[in-house]
Amino acid sequence: MNSDLDPAVIERLRAEVTGEVFVPGDEGYDELTDLIVHTGHPAVIIRVRSNDDVARGINFAVEHDLEISTRSGGHSNAGFSTNVGGLVLNLAHLDSIEVVDESERLVRLGAGAQWADVAAALEPHGLAFTSGDTTSVGVGGLLVGGGIGWLARKHGLALDSLVAAEVVTADGRILSASAEENPDLFWAIRGGGGNFGVVTSFTVVAQPVPQVFFGQISFAPEETAAVLRGWAAHMDSAPEELTATAMCWPTFGEAAPPLAIVVCYAGDDEADAKSAIDPIRKLGTVVEDQVRLMPYGEALQPAGDLPPGWRPRVRNRLTPALTGDLVTTILTEQANLENLYVEIRSIGGALNRVPQDATAFPHRSTQAMIMGVLLGSPEGNEPLLPAYEAFWSALAPSTSGAYSGFLSDILPADIDAVYPKQVYRQLAALKHKYDPSNIFHLNVNVVPAEADQD
Repeated sequence: MNSDLDPAVIERLRAEVTGEVFVPGDEGYDELTDLIVHTGHPAVIIRVRSNDDVARGINFAVEHDLEISTRSGGHSNAGFSTNVGGLVLNLAHLDSIEVVDESERLVRLGAGAQWADVAAALEPHGLAFTSGDTTSVGVGGLLVGGGIGWLARKHGLALDSLVAAEVVTADGRILSASAEENPDLFWAIRGGGGNFGVVTSFTVVAQPVPQVFFGQISFAPEETAAVLRGWAAHMDSAPEELTATAMCWPTFGEAAPPLAIVVCYAGDDEADAKSAIDPIRKLGTVVEDQVRLMPYGEALQPAGDLPPGWRPRVRNRLTPALTGDLVTTILTEQANLENLYVEIRSIGGALNRVPQDATAFPHRSTQAMIMGVLLGSPEGNEPLLPAYEAFWSALAPSTSGAYSGFLSDILPADIDAVYPKQVYRQLAALKHKYDPSNIFHLNVNVVPAEADQD
């Protein structure tokens, strides 16, 4: 425990919040410190139960000069949801899921809810909306960053469904954010991440999606390049109900694995789904076809366990056009790294119809996201970093922008890609208004305007 935090201070904190307070040595502390791929050792964890608990936690962190991490699901690739020697606001108890107006399809979600539970709660109502791919991803982190999921081409980003939120700001105020109330804050939290406060609840408009055709289609590995080029061309004209992701697995020095394309057709009409998906099947030799009709929630997968010592290095870039030449470049550069996993997500559709300045996620001309994951341990991957950087340099002429949710080791160039200059300037001005001391800096950070020397 931080030497400044004597037991009497912790006992006062326990008396002031309704949630549980954990410090090192407490029963249950160890289960709350680590993330999917990161370890932490915070001085204090508050498993909050209310907005007032969040406000008290923020004030406590300021009083004792502690860094603040906010944890909803614990999937932060960059490790922002935990820390060493600071305070973690654990939102797990803020997990309510309520259909507040079925006729308007309005749903209120606690920031600590997980997407599997959201999907299960909405299924009896025949509703869904774009979510994370993984069952245990938290609502909070995904919604403020964007939310690129299996319904993205039909219904846009998760944040495009947002109509209102509750935010606890750096000074402990509890604010409502919507188009009518604090609209500047509402704009900022839709893409600006955790820079402006702790968002504790979200009201979203869900969509009628009773079932989906979902599954993986695998192709003979020697046909990867031809199939990928054909798939990219097909997605340019495919119906928006179809969202698809190509998964190019690394070889690890062995024979090349099959190319996997995962498809999700948002609807239960078999003929329409077949018409949208069959052109992909015809692109090459199918070695496995797992596509079937299922509730949307079944498309979400549990997070797999990583081998001991692994901490993947994750980066992504967005592109306005997934051309055949870009596909060739991706595969050529991937061949230089036998442990590089490459994922290409076809997006476009509804995402493109939102005006560029409507939210703090400005990348509205995006047609695909390219993610490169260097698998292995940090030590083992250190010699491979030049080749990893060369991969991204080769893609740079064809890419523009980045998605904040899939970044691990964040460089200044990554921040520039997530927030283009005009957007960054707007966010920096709002950061000065809502968090002038940059209390919330464990994120893809925007520096308050007066402190920004650029």
